[in-house]
Amino acid sequence: MCRLAPEARRWPALAPLAFVLLTLCNLSPLGGADTFFPDKPIRDNETLLSSGGTFRLGFFSPGGPDRRYLGIWYEMIPEQTVVWVANRENPIAGSSGVLRLDKDGNLKLYDGNRAVWSSHNSSAGLPVESRPVAQLLDNGNLVLKEENDGEDGSFLWQSFDYPTDTLLPGMKLGWDLRKGLHRYLVSWKANDDPSPGDHSFMMTLQGSPQLVLMNGSNKVYRSGPWNGVRLSGVPEMKSNGIFTFEFVSNNSEVYYTYQLRNGVVSRLMVTSSGALQRFVWLEQKWSPYWQAPKDQCDSFATCGTYGVCDSNDSQVCNCPEGFRPRSKTRWELRDGSGGCERETPLDCRPGGDDFIHRTGMKLPDATLSVTEGTMSMDACREVCLRNCSCMAYASADVRSGNGCIMWVGNLTDLRHYTEDGQDLYVRVAASVVGEKRARATGGEEGKEKTVAVIVGVTVPAGLLLLLVLGVCCLRRKMRKKTETSRVGGKEVSSGKITREDDLELPLFDIGTVAAATNNFSEENKLGEGGFGPVYKGELEEGQSVAVKRLSTRSVQGLDEFRNEVLLIAKLQHRNLVRLLGCCIEGEERILLYEYMHNKGLDSFIFDKSRSELLNWRMRFNIILGISRGLLYLHQDSRFRIIHRDLKASNILLDTEMNPKISDFGAARIFGGDKEDTGNTRKVVGTYGYMSPEYAMDGVFSVKSDVFSFGVLMIEIISGKKNKGFYYDDSYLNLLLLAWKLWKEGNCRELLDETMGNSYSPEEVMRCIQVGLLCVQERPEDRPTMSTVVLMLGGTNPALPPPQQPGYCMGRSPVHTGTSTSAGHDDSCSVNQVTVTMLEGR
Repeated sequence: MCRLAPEARRWPALAPLAFVLLTLCNLSPLGGADTFFPDKPIRDNETLLSSGGTFRLGFFSPGGPDRRYLGIWYEMIPEQTVVWVANRENPIAGSSGVLRLDKDGNLKLYDGNRAVWSSHNSSAGLPVESRPVAQLLDNGNLVLKEENDGEDGSFLWQSFDYPTDTLLPGMKLGWDLRKGLHRYLVSWKANDDPSPGDHSFMMTLQGSPQLVLMNGSNKVYRSGPWNGVRLSGVPEMKSNGIFTFEFVSNNSEVYYTYQLRNGVVSRLMVTSSGALQRFVWLEQKWSPYWQAPKDQCDSFATCGTYGVCDSNDSQVCNCPEGFRPRSKTRWELRDGSGGCERETPLDCRPGGDDFIHRTGMKLPDATLSVTEGTMSMDACREVCLRNCSCMAYASADVRSGNGCIMWVGNLTDLRHYTEDGQDLYVRVAASVVGEKRARATGGEEGKEKTVAVIVGVTVPAGLLLLLVLGVCCLRRKMRKKTETSRVGGKEVSSGKITREDDLELPLFDIGTVAAATNNFSEENKLGEGGFGPVYKGELEEGQSVAVKRLSTRSVQGLDEFRNEVLLIAKLQHRNLVRLLGCCIEGEERILLYEYMHNKGLDSFIFDKSRSELLNWRMRFNIILGISRGLLYLHQDSRFRIIHRDLKASNILLDTEMNPKISDFGAARIFGGDKEDTGNTRKVVGTYGYMSPEYAMDGVFSVKSDVFSFGVLMIEIISGKKNKGFYYDDSYLNLLLLAWKLWKEGNCRELLDETMGNSYSPEEVMRCIQVGLLCVQERPEDRPTMSTVVLMLGGTNPALPPPQQPGYCMGRSPVHTGTSTSAGHDDSCSVNQVTVTMLEGR
């Protein structure tokens, strides 16, 4: 158990939870009642309990006893899960809080004599014989009503109209147009700070209503409009035996809600890290059920205006027929944010324009759209065609095929789904549709001519083809012999990339690469690893790139080159470094990546002059980003991928300090869920980050990456490097030091002193505990990355206690120096174990 401050040894690592449990022991329900009256205030040690025992209202302290909040949480769930907070922006100091119901029907929360929150409701005009009461309903709704009224919804005030970060079953997310009431979710600022954060989830009414996840004023994700069955951008949203979903849009209200069946407990929330997540209570824990954004194409406008995002396509961004990339160069470099432009201008005269039919689509951003609920699709087409500003149309109700949505501006945030998408009709010049039909069908006259030509040339062409094939086969056979060299008595592939590899990746000539790097000058050199040197380059268009050149001395690098190209070319995620192209010319094997201005994470956390630039919030966001990137590799990508060399120098940082996992030369692909472990005699990676079973026995799995991630977490928190493995306890490696301080309850000594006091104690403790869980000796004891992401999100306060880390006992002593981004990586082999040894600066 860990404590963050020596003077607070009475306040352990799980202090918020412990305090809550101690408090609950002393809570005094008002006679077990769910209701209180104007003459019966609720004090700090008193609570309300809903009639079915599902929810409790009372005071709680998420970040210590000096900050008290009035909230509602699940009663029957052992992990205190708060779903509503009254005084988010005004915590109460100590236990002086009192909730009163004034005779005028207004709920007020006091800190001593100072009001810190109010329902701002008045029951003036009520009959004299009636009086207001407050009641906690069994659905989690705190309501204010007349004493003799039932629970039919005719309330004077209700907490469901003022949600915080959680949407419960039956709550309405959206607008009451009669009252001008806007119900939306706002995240906590941190896991131990209920004050409003930067992230919100709300219903927008501009154009066709849709739900939007925001980061400040910027759209992060949108659901798409309702299509009669589900939200257009959530194809997996289907009513079943557990969930029923409802979307209401009329002159009085516009809202989304859901209900649960069969006793299932679930909640939808906006996390403090900015994710929209649905959790289900299963097997005594909150299990993730759904999340957004879940991939690159869920991020708003990834492919710009008119660009279509497809996460199942290695190119990701594509232009519809009749459109071309606005910037061909950036498009080829896999930056589709510039979007697409028309190849042929529109012609609004009769017969000048037509529509191309796109299937399986997420409907475009509905901000500039108009909906006609009863219009047929034929009428919709005609109306759109007559309006020169109408750029597309679609059905508003997929059940009947009727109803019409028309877009009167450029189309943004388009996405293609393999199933359950919608039909979208995009306006183009009529000539584009004509050319498409001609390509698809051709003409009868053209077919007859084609047959005649084929008959005339079939025999001579066939003979010529046989001759050419014979020559090609002979040359290919000879070339294969020359493309194999003998190194140390073993044959090594030349790393040649063939057409069969289907890279869909831009190829650069050596002249372009040499010009971009000033002929590979030392001034442009960023560093060097086992693969070879890395240079900074600038293409003719002004885009900065990182150029990774295979060293002719590298035996291992030939195989790594091919592996890295074939693998990362098909991966797309915001937390993975983006491969822009490659150069394969003569003996040259070169990779071009997006340039990361802030270089490697190691250049910050291990450099005391720069580590002070990383406050806790930045470090926590870096940890979250790495965890999401690793989860994508293990679970959400097209393949099941184990990185095998996750370390600080392989985490690159962009201009906004967003982390990107790099260097996939050692990565391995697994085919399916059943094939999740491997064994090798050639262990590649870096001591200090490798799991025990991998370093010593060559056994690797997703849990090997989890171990490396745990080491990386503790390094980020401490600013220290995991230097090696020792028998002598008088000199501890970082993992054993963290374990020792955790058991002693003195985690403050582990923290990087350059962070000052900017950190959140609850988040730091959680991260240290998660890190120790990840580096446990036995792979089966370590969590999966999906569980890690859930733990870091703060939705599961009662984390299991960690066991002793790996490498603490019985491991060979191997000493390494300090890592830097500009360091030099050498490979050495000990007992057929290949490792990366890092020189000090």
